[in-house]
Amino acid sequence: MYRGLTVAVAIPAYRAETTIGQVVGTLPALVDRIVVVDDASPDGTGAALAALTDARLDVVRHEKNRGVGGAMKSAFRRCLELGADVVVKMDSDGQMDPAQLPALLDALVDSGCDYAKGNRFLDEHALRAMPRVRLLGNLVLTFLTKMASGYWHIFDPQNGYVAVRASVLKRLALEDIADDYFFENDMLVHLNILESRVVDVPMPARYGDERSSMRLGTVLRRFPVRLVDRLRKRVWQRYVVRDFSPIALFLFLGAPLMLAGIAFGAWAWYESAKTGVVSSTGRVMLSVLPIVIGFQLILQAVLLDISSSPR
Repeated sequence: MYRGLTVAVAIPAYRAETTIGQVVGTLPALVDRIVVVDDASPDGTGAALAALTDARLDVVRHEKNRGVGGAMKSAFRRCLELGADVVVKMDSDGQMDPAQLPALLDALVDSGCDYAKGNRFLDEHALRAMPRVRLLGNLVLTFLTKMASGYWHIFDPQNGYVAVRASVLKRLALEDIADDYFFENDMLVHLNILESRVVDVPMPARYGDERSSMRLGTVLRRFPVRLVDRLRKRVWQRYVVRDFSPIALFLFLGAPLMLAGIAFGAWAWYESAKTGVVSSTGRVMLSVLPIVIGFQLILQAVLLDISSSPR
């Protein structure tokens, strides 16, 4: 227990036979329950877990691999069944320092927020230690996730070292959250729909010899499309269904206007290039005006969305 809160640590485990024992063994005494989900690991992860004697340990086994998100959803449900007040998500590869756990919990208690997450970009030494490929990928995904989730004040959305209040978990539609590595990004979108308050905590990461099964090329190819879809879902749920806002109106008017202006301008340019006849001022203005007005409406929607970000 920590500051009056029952703490459970949730760990998704896949191909973690060499690291899971150390991760569980280094968790501090303030942790009341440890829930590890063996996500149908084909290696000796199950045997490694069976050899552990920690009385706090509770193992959930999947018959089929469900991905990190699917494993976390099982872990969250089990932690709620065990009566946890706060659930901390840690990975099984040993990259997350257990010594940083109190910082996440303090952020929840002291700020009154609902969800605390690590941010490696707030620590200068962590930035130097981070591989450049991961740094580049995080920068790109951070901007896209800010837009999709509405949490414009947070950074490093791929950081999986998080703590969440059980009261918030009970309200989340866990079945609607992604089962794969998109899980952390999708969590933020669903948290914003509930207007949950999120806080960043400086959190250095540790990089060893382990290899991640998440590939940057795959992430940058698939995540942007999914983030755009989550943006649409968030705007609809939060600014139309739950409480109609000018943000939705500005977006629904601005986006079609801007696209129409771009499409008409492209067609006019093609016609002019094909015939050799310079487009008239009126035709140019028919393209420019929708683009300008649409951009202004979208910009206003973004500014309002930033001011509406739960803090």
